[in-house]
Amino acid sequence: MSSTLRLRRGSNSAPAERAAPEKRERPKLLSNLRLKLGIVILAIFVIGSFTLPLFTAVDPSQQGTYFKNLPVSGQHLLGTNALGQDIFWFLVFAIRNSLLLGVITSIGITIISTLVGLSAGYIGGWYERLIMLVIDAFITIPVLPILIILSTLVRGNTSFLIVGVILIVFGWAWGARTVRSMALSLREREFVNVARFSGASTFRIIVHEIFPYVYAYTVVHFINTILFAINTEAALAVIGLSKVEVPTLGSILFWALNYNALFSGQITWLIGPIVATVLLFLGLFLVSTGYNEFSATRRGVA
Repeated sequence: MSSTLRLRRGSNSAPAERAAPEKRERPKLLSNLRLKLGIVILAIFVIGSFTLPLFTAVDPSQQGTYFKNLPVSGQHLLGTNALGQDIFWFLVFAIRNSLLLGVITSIGITIISTLVGLSAGYIGGWYERLIMLVIDAFITIPVLPILIILSTLVRGNTSFLIVGVILIVFGWAWGARTVRSMALSLREREFVNVARFSGASTFRIIVHEIFPYVYAYTVVHFINTILFAINTEAALAVIGLSKVEVPTLGSILFWALNYNALFSGQITWLIGPIVATVLLFLGLFLVSTGYNEFSATRRGVA
């Protein structure tokens, strides 16, 4: 009798144990090796470029501050160039200025593209058709020739503000088109219809119902736009169409190429900014792809 009861208890407890749902841990943000490595690289650049300038009173863009073409030493970590500038300090200020330009430009482009894309995708109708007409017009415009023409017109007087505004004006369309397509696929979902029929305003539906599904793409797009801004400014500076007197990753390459740094033996003048640019782009790329992978894993677990 007792053995029969034990068998019945065992048979009843087994399905209960099998029916218990398995708890899966949500992925942690810093558990992604690629994302972690990218954050470390970016942290070194950001902290170094914004902290080190506090320890010098010399303007790195001022020419003739030091003797020309000095070799690498403890006083000049990368030597001095043919303009009498300390290459290391010029590079530190260049990284800081390029990061500032990239972040400010990326903030403007991300805000405009997200707002325009979300509103066009959800509202629809004549508003969507008008917005898409404007977006397609900006997408078909060849950006680089326009930037070269505009930079030529204001050559020598180009400020960071002008460069940033130009990049924002011609850089928002692709992101807006992508966000619009995402909002277009979400506006007929059941939870959006429930919010609409419950009397929620258009602004509330866009912000609280649709934007959370677009947030991950917005973060990745923000990081990629920093790459776009830094790369575009560097390309304009290398051909002399930006304000090359201001230290940026493009202006330091402009002066190095202009004075034939490679053939005159000033390797650090050319190699330094190239290595810094590659590492900075690598850090941004790792953060972008790492966060994209993290968000995809999180959606799969949720």
